[in-house]
Amino acid sequence: MTKTAIVTGAGQGIGRGIALQLAQDGFNIVVADLNEKTAATTATEIKNLGVDSLPLVADVSDEAAFNQLVAEAHEHFPTIDVLVNNAGIAQVATIEETSAADFDKIFKINVNSIFYGIKAVAPIMRAQGSGKIINAGSIASHQGIELLGPYSATKFAIRGLTQAAAQELAKDHITVNAYAPGIVLTPMWDLIDKRMSEIHNVPIGASRDKFIAGIALGRGETPQDVAGLVSFLASEKSDYITGQTIIVDGGINYS
Repeated sequence: MTKTAIVTGAGQGIGRGIALQLAQDGFNIVVADLNEKTAATTATEIKNLGVDSLPLVADVSDEAAFNQLVAEAHEHFPTIDVLVNNAGIAQVATIEETSAADFDKIFKINVNSIFYGIKAVAPIMRAQGSGKIINAGSIASHQGIELLGPYSATKFAIRGLTQAAAQELAKDHITVNAYAPGIVLTPMWDLIDKRMSEIHNVPIGASRDKFIAGIALGRGETPQDVAGLVSFLASEKSDYITGQTIIVDGGINYS
């Protein structure tokens, strides 16, 4: 039987890259995104790879919406074998500039969604006898980054949630891990670079180039670089790995 993976935030960027890679690996893919158009486009690309795909519009920061997403996915596909909690946002500002509302918003999208996702799929995976939950961490899961304070806090929270869920679900043969990308050249990093340029009064691209200069492999990251790790975590090759937040950053030097 063909396995099924749900990928949130799969309409563009890292999520799209992950969805396409898992499709190439033979998974049917539930493409979850807030943007109906990009979700449909990704789903069409996936179907062209010879597997099935279901595009669903969902606000995963809302528990009822996430539960509905999983229910629709399970109605369409007999199993839910992998959940990739990829959806997330970044905010670039000093801590003092960040409003309480913005702080709550980033936690709701980045952390609450993962909490809801774990709760929604765990009973299904338990009944199946196995499953894999894969969460979106970051290099900011391991070291807080200037001007990305609340974002860093969410990624540290995701690391802790991943560890706790891994311990709780291990008896059910469900593994829980996270991937921690570095400087991925997607529209999100374009926004981060633009805001950092405004704050530091430097040209567009200067902040991104400064980060890339500290990468041992000498280039920015692509969604495919991240998708390769997720592909491994979704496969049987990772069956003895759980509770880990694995860095995939090209060898960034933090000194």
